[in-house]
Amino acid sequence: MAINDTLKSFMDKFKIPDFSTMDLKASTESLRLSFYRASRSVERDLPELAEVSNLLVDGAEGSLKARHYVPLAAGIGPAPAIIFFHGGGFAVGDLDTHDVVCRRLAAASRCRVLSVDYRLAPENKFPAAHDDALAAWKWAVEQGQTLGFDPARLAVAGDSAGGNLSAFIAQETARRGITMPAFQLLLYPLVQFVDIRAKKLTFQEGGFFISPNLFDYFRDSYIDTEAERMDPRVSPLFAPDDDFKGLPPAHFVLCGWDPLKDEGKAFASKLAAHGVPITIREHPGMVHGFMNMTAVSNPARIAIHDAGLVVGKALGALD
Repeated sequence: MAINDTLKSFMDKFKIPDFSTMDLKASTESLRLSFYRASRSVERDLPELAEVSNLLVDGAEGSLKARHYVPLAAGIGPAPAIIFFHGGGFAVGDLDTHDVVCRRLAAASRCRVLSVDYRLAPENKFPAAHDDALAAWKWAVEQGQTLGFDPARLAVAGDSAGGNLSAFIAQETARRGITMPAFQLLLYPLVQFVDIRAKKLTFQEGGFFISPNLFDYFRDSYIDTEAERMDPRVSPLFAPDDDFKGLPPAHFVLCGWDPLKDEGKAFASKLAAHGVPITIREHPGMVHGFMNMTAVSNPARIAIHDAGLVVGKALGALD
């Protein structure tokens, strides 16, 4: 089935609006509900895990909800783990929208996964999500042993805005001289929050899950001033050259029909130019956000599995 047919079937089945044309002046809660319907897969054949539990972790200004996934073959800790941040433009998304992604990632990688529910905009402006992500990372390093984590074998991972937070943590821990991630798994990451309107987008690139209008809506919900758009925390692509040195290895999953693809490649190139080991897997026929389409797309399931194998091998959970 062609990707456009798959998208139409998916959107019709779950009564999902077209994000490229929907009224973005609607309430934030309406947009969150639409994203929830679009992102949350319901599957009867999910991989079996040893444990899935909810807990609280430290945020920058209080506790954050989190979910811990333990695969069947995880063994007794200390063991590798993945700290995962969901996408959604810093304004939408939660633990449930990315529950299936995390379950499949845990099973494929044989690593524990900790999914973190950071504060969202517009209620919480920049740098709230980034401060929460860093606080959650510190919690995982300092207290993750209670969950069986090996602090020397922790990866950061996330899709879109979650990929932004993962890239930020790698750079920020290096800047501060604190424990860095051992690996970065960046799933079609948002690495600059300035503009995508300057590029000419194909029809496929301007559709599902991200579009110029939606990009602007997310950016302006989270960021108050134009100067903040260039802040290296939210636009790690524009960080000084020194901030790319000595960072942990990174694996990129990019989509052929994604307006963020070129920025992802540019970010990977900057890392490689500074001696950081990088790998890229591009899915030419996929759109931004496709890993949330596992209910109707077998390629999405395969892509998560493949990404899990990469990070599992990098952390030593797999041979």
